[in-house]
Amino acid sequence: MNLAHLSRLVAGYDAGDPRRIHHLLKVYALCRLIGQAEGLPDAAQARLEAAALVHDIGIHESERKYGFNNGPLQEEEGPAVARPLLEQAGATPEEIQDICWLVAHHHTYTASESLPFRILLEADFLVNAYEDGLPPASCAAARERLFRTETGRAYLDALCLAPPYEIP
Repeated sequence: MNLAHLSRLVAGYDAGDPRRIHHLLKVYALCRLIGQAEGLPDAAQARLEAAALVHDIGIHESERKYGFNNGPLQEEEGPAVARPLLEQAGATPEEIQDICWLVAHHHTYTASESLPFRILLEADFLVNAYEDGLPPASCAAARERLFRTETGRAYLDALCLAPPYEIP
C-alpha cells in the first residue's frame, strides 16, 4: 500500500476543505509517532497510518446525505468512501478490511483494546482537544478513561495538561 499516494487521494477528496486536510495530517503524524514509539509491528503500523489518513473520510458524505455529521454518521459512512481510495493506493483486501474497521469504530471508545485502535483514538483526541479548545479538566478525565499508551499520555500531558510556557 502506498501511503503517500493515499494521502494525495484523500487530500483530493477533501479538496477545498483545508481544515479537514490539516486534521487528518495531524492525526496521521501522531499515529506514526505514537505507533513507532510503542513498537507497533510494521504491518500494523502501515494499517494504522492508512486509517489515520481516512478516519474522517465519511464527514462529507454524512453532510451530503443528512445535512450534518457526527461520530456515528462518520463511522457509518466512512468505510464505503475509504474503500475505493484504499484500493487505488494498492491496499490488499485484508488491509482494507482492517482499516475500514478502524474507520467504522474510531468514535466508539470501547470497541477494542487493540494497540492500533487505541493509538488512533489517542491521536484523534489529541488533535481534537487542541482544535476544539478542550479545557484541561476534560483532558485529564480523558487521560484516565481513554489513553492507554505511555507515548499518548506524554503527548497529552505536554499539549493539554502542562502549565503554559512563560518567557523567563
